[in-house]
Amino acid sequence: MTVTVDINVVLDVFQKREPHHDASAQVVGLVVSGTIRGVFPAHGLTTLYYLVRKHASRPDAETAMDEVLRHFQIGNLDAAGWQQARQLGVADFEDAVVATVAAQTASAFIITRNVDDFRGSPVPAITPTDLLSRLNER
Repeated sequence: MTVTVDINVVLDVFQKREPHHDASAQVVGLVVSGTIRGVFPAHGLTTLYYLVRKHASRPDAETAMDEVLRHFQIGNLDAAGWQQARQLGVADFEDAVVATVAAQTASAFIITRNVDDFRGSPVPAITPTDLLSRLNER
């Protein structure tokens, strides 16, 4: 299964944000182990680096980047993809970009804590906890 992982889930892990850390860390662990294929949108890399560095340190930001680049497929959009995101009908443009990356990478789900932000997405959004529950049902 391929899933697109929203930046809030990855930040939960690297910033140890409670009460979300455990479920988000389990999802990232599934990506690291190869149990699921994770896609991380390319536009989120600079934000990830900036926020981890701001709230921790440069070495922590470097580690976060290395881990994401090592274990996730990086989802890029071309000009047509950016135009598609603009016309998607998702209220926030950044979320529309995530949704477009998810669609273009044939992701089954967008994993996020902000499910409501993805109304209008061609790919359903679910929380880390919901993904874990679905996988345990198999």
